[in-house]
Parts: sequence; C-alpha cells; structure tokens
Amino acid sequence: MDVVEIHYRRLPDRVQRFRQLVLEDAGDYVVTYLPAADLPKPVTAGGRTVLEPGAPVVWITYRGRWHDVGRFHLADGTFTGVYANVLTPVEMDGARWDTTDLCLDVWLGADGDARVLDEDELREAEAAGWVDDSTAARARREAAELLDGARRGAWPPREVREWTLERAREAVSRLEAGHEPGSTHG
Repeated sequence: MDVVEIHYRRLPDRVQRFRQLVLEDAGDYVVTYLPAADLPKPVTAGGRTVLEPGAPVVWITYRGRWHDVGRFHLADGTFTGVYANVLTPVEMDGARWDTTDLCLDVWLGADGDARVLDEDELREAEAAGWVDDSTAARARREAAELLDGARRGAWPPREVREWTLERAREAVSRLEAGHEPGSTHG
C-alpha cells in the first residue's frame, strides 16, 4: 500500500508528521486514511466531541487549494461531521507532503451546524508576526467561502460525501488483498 508522510507545520515552528494510507489519487485530490488518530485529547467543535483519540479519519487533500477536508468520527466509527483545515496548498513530492496550518478550521457537523473555528489563534499568529497580513487575509477568505458553501448546501463536494468510513475500510481491505480500491462505495 502507498503511504504518505505529511509534514504539517503549526505556527510558529512546530512540525507534526502524519503517516496515512493513500486510497485514491483522482488527479485534483488524493484520498488518504488514518485508521486511528493519535491525539492527546479529543477535538471539540461547538462544545461537542468530534474526534476522539484512536478514531478513524478519511482525508481529502486537494492539489493547489488552501484547505483539506477530513471526515471525522468517534472511536466507535460514528460519523460526527466534516472538518476543513485552512492551510497553505500542500506540496506533494512523492511520499512526502508539506503544508502550513493557517489556524482557521471550518466545521460542518452531521447535525448541520456550520461554523469557523479558531479565529483567535489566527489573530494571535498575526500579532506575533508568525503569519503576514496577506496570508491571513487569504485564510479568512478561504474559511468564509467554505462556510458560505456549507450554509448554502454546496459544500462539501461530492468526493467528500462519497468517501465514507465504510468505503475507506473497503478500499483498505482491497489494497491489503492486492487489488486496486476501485470505485465501489461502502
């Protein structure tokens, strides 16, 4: 199975590395899978837990876009919603990917709750000089566009809706058996 290592820079200079299985390269986006999130504590949005330690995540990473999208779950596999990280376009160099997190996130819960998260973190990064005005403005535009799309029912796109946890697990099973993941949906 193909694996990528994502070098994920968090401002100002902390780098996390994530190893994820590649399930599909569709040209303008790549679907990867993290079977168990290695988190020190649960991720919350709107006061609710949306991702637990050990929970699976299906990621859709776009070439040239200022965000990626994760389908978040609880540890038992319960889908909680869609989480977009606003970031610099991912530089994909073979099995090594590099990007910088721009603090803002857009959450669209399974219950339809849509919101921008972590504006305070972006303001702090600006005040500290970790991100320039132009990049911060670009991050805010990206978040606003995603939020607007979510509220109009135009976001997330088809591939995010179709790459369910069941489909990802089926693709992993096919890859482990030596077959291409195909386009069969779970």
